Amino acid sequence: MRILIVGGYGAFGARVAERLAREAALEIIIAGRSNEKAAAYAQELARTAKARLTHAELNATTATADAIRALGARVVINASGPFQSQDYGLARACIDAGCHYVDLADARHFVTGITTLDAHAKAAGVAVISGASSVPGLSSAVVQNFVDAFDRLDTVEIGISPGNSFDPGVATAASILSQVGKPHSELQEGHYGTVYGWQGLSRHRFPQIGARWMSHVSVPDLDLLPARYPTLRTACFHAGLEVAPFHLALWSLSWLVRARLVRDLGALAAPLMGAKRWLRVFGSDRGGMFVTMRGRAADGNQKVLSWHLIASSRHGPYVPTIASVILAKRLAAEQGPAPGARPCFGLFTLADFEAEISDLDIACAASWLNCEID
Repeated sequence: MRILIVGGYGAFGARVAERLAREAALEIIIAGRSNEKAAAYAQELARTAKARLTHAELNATTATADAIRALGARVVINASGPFQSQDYGLARACIDAGCHYVDLADARHFVTGITTLDAHAKAAGVAVISGASSVPGLSSAVVQNFVDAFDRLDTVEIGISPGNSFDPGVATAASILSQVGKPHSELQEGHYGTVYGWQGLSRHRFPQIGARWMSHVSVPDLDLLPARYPTLRTACFHAGLEVAPFHLALWSLSWLVRARLVRDLGALAAPLMGAKRWLRVFGSDRGGMFVTMRGRAADGNQKVLSWHLIASSRHGPYVPTIASVILAKRLAAEQGPAPGARPCFGLFTLADFEAEISDLDIACAASWLNCEID
């Protein structure tokens, strides 16, 4: 079964390819805008892969159904990013080519808007899945795993803080920086209010790696969680940089954007990434993710769940790729998801995720706190 990975030699696509290349029954096609880079990575990966490795030149923004059909792919994984500036051209081409589509998007409107392709995908008999990443793919699996312990779920808070050693690339950095200082809506205490990217400073203490600064960031979960769990009164997401001065510098710059003194920080991605690379000796290779759930149990008491993921040994960048690996394997084996276009929300279990990362230096743990009601 052939799986085509667009952006297959990039920061995340390369890791998707590496995981899938362990499956002898698969043929992996590494593709991207540079045929030379695709060929070089396919050759490198082939040294240890069980799957057959080939390569192709394919641009995610201009790919046609004919081009995809000619490659004979049954599943296409879009790891090209950044998705804030993409349309659904590749997904539509996959539908017209009669193959399944999965992407690693975490852009809020891109992921939630994928349902506009639902009728088209169902008519073609293919699955189109957006958001097979840390959010909303993994985050929704965590909430789904524990939600039945609540009689009423009131709050879900999610946060991610990667290790400073990770280099996401200039394009990904630009997409992150484009949110800094920009407004977005968030459910707070039963009402939608406006918050601003990289503002709302808070501290979160992760096990093993300590406390880190966190700030507001817009993700698909802010729309998907309240729609799935109507009792929610608060749904929020925070992201943080490991090195405090870096985080606080972005927080400071966010005020310039909010005051409209600076239009967008995306243009500063190259110099800021250059500075980060020069200062990569600061911080570590350890990152974390958390999901906090609050609500009422059947006995009337308040319950609080604290779930954490800690990634070490430079394995953190694998976390956003695992959802796409799980789904691609299933689609290649014709084991679902069903035809149609939808966000990656509750499409695999936390146990599925934990099984897939069992060989990586990534640990997940949850703890409960019961609070008496006066």
